[in-house]
Amino acid sequence: MQKGETKQRKRSAFILLGISLFVLFVLNISLGSVYIPFQAVVKWMFGFQISNEIWENILMKSRLPQAVTALLAGAGLAAGGLQMQTLFRNPLAGPSILGISSGAGLGVAIVVLLFGAIQGISLAGLGWFGSLTITAAAFLGAIWVLFMVLFLARKLKNNAMLLIVGIMVGYASSAIVGLLQFLSTKEDIQSFVVWGLGSFNNLTWDRHTIFIPMVVIGLVGSLFLIKPLNVLLLGENYAANLGLNIKRSRLSILVITGLLTATITAFCGPVAFLGLAVPHLSKGIFKTADHSVLIPAVMLFGGALALLCHLIARMPGFDGTLPINAVTSLIGAPIVVSVILKRRSLTQ
Repeated sequence: MQKGETKQRKRSAFILLGISLFVLFVLNISLGSVYIPFQAVVKWMFGFQISNEIWENILMKSRLPQAVTALLAGAGLAAGGLQMQTLFRNPLAGPSILGISSGAGLGVAIVVLLFGAIQGISLAGLGWFGSLTITAAAFLGAIWVLFMVLFLARKLKNNAMLLIVGIMVGYASSAIVGLLQFLSTKEDIQSFVVWGLGSFNNLTWDRHTIFIPMVVIGLVGSLFLIKPLNVLLLGENYAANLGLNIKRSRLSILVITGLLTATITAFCGPVAFLGLAVPHLSKGIFKTADHSVLIPAVMLFGGALALLCHLIARMPGFDGTLPINAVTSLIGAPIVVSVILKRRSLTQ
């Protein structure tokens, strides 16, 4: 009976998460600075044409791609965060802990700050070309750090040492960025700071042809890692005795998490706290450490929470859109603090 009740509770939680995700997705499409009647939005969502061409352009070219971006970014970061917390057995690990986000920031800093210092031209003023250059630089920087981490992962057998190396990469990247900022103009520094605040607004359908497949590959890959992640919960020594190839599993987890982090950071900027907070929220709701439950749960929860944050960032009364990092940090920071306090009370 107890087992049946637990199963029913998990099923109900999944249904509630799915409904919340759908409702938040619809609200993201329906609400915005331009008022569009809800009946017209529903009609458009079911494939019917609406009379106002301006409304149709807003829905198709602005609100829908933003909602899809938030959904996939939240799901990807949450899945990556859960995998990092399991691999390193550290509840405060996140998808950016390997220095991949810092690598993306370094790539952007090089093209924005160094290019401006040498050429005297601001990339932010070059329209779509400047925006595309910044995205490409972020992706290349993140991928470069990912390859470096994968190379070191083959040399270092200890996860703790790999974790330290990732943190050191982040510090080194931040130091170089600081030097570039010191040498740069005010306009270039402002462009870099704006990118660092994160946004789900910058992806058009042309960029989604890269963004969507990359994130979907990462999410599907995460589902294939459920069994290795569950075995790793028992400890590396016990997992090896059970026949798990620790080295190959670790590399697979790093590749999938690195792909998700690199893609999302390149296109959306370094979005904070989603990958760190969502796994803890999901564990609190489902009361389990089983990744066959947690992986789908964090994807749904991460997508829903990202949609909620994006909705708050576009609340009426604000001139433009709030930085997404400001919203995610306000939600995520209290969760991280509660995790620290909970662990402290358990050790006393």
